[in-house]
Amino acid sequence: MYDDILLPTDGSKGTTETVDHAISIARDNDATVHVLYVVDSRRYRAAEPDTKDEIVKSLEVEGERAIEDLRVDLEDAGLVVETEMRDGIPHREIVDYVGEAGIDLVTMGTHGRTGRDRVQNLGSVTDRVLEDVHTPVLVVDIGD
Repeated sequence: MYDDILLPTDGSKGTTETVDHAISIARDNDATVHVLYVVDSRRYRAAEPDTKDEIVKSLEVEGERAIEDLRVDLEDAGLVVETEMRDGIPHREIVDYVGEAGIDLVTMGTHGRTGRDRVQNLGSVTDRVLEDVHTPVLVVDIGD
């Protein structure tokens, strides 16, 4: 049923539950797990020119670490893994990757924010992916 599963990551520690679901589903379906990290261009666009390169490099190092940690966990679970790092707006890059890679299922976490927190964060990446992707999405509540 699922041949290619996307596991986007932002490097946060709260993704353990999401990873566990992705591993279980991938094992049951003999699927490839795609790990995607997006260097969020909004985090460095407004930076001063003399600090922009340093910020980008820091975000890339964070992404490389996040990707490598997941790659190791997924391969240790006996799964085939593909990894990619992109630069841009996270929800847009995730949606683009889904179409380009022929993803059958997206597994993502959400913090379950409501009210002021949700408005302050302009909606979550997960919410925006849900609006724009035409592939099943498994949303896992990872709390705060």
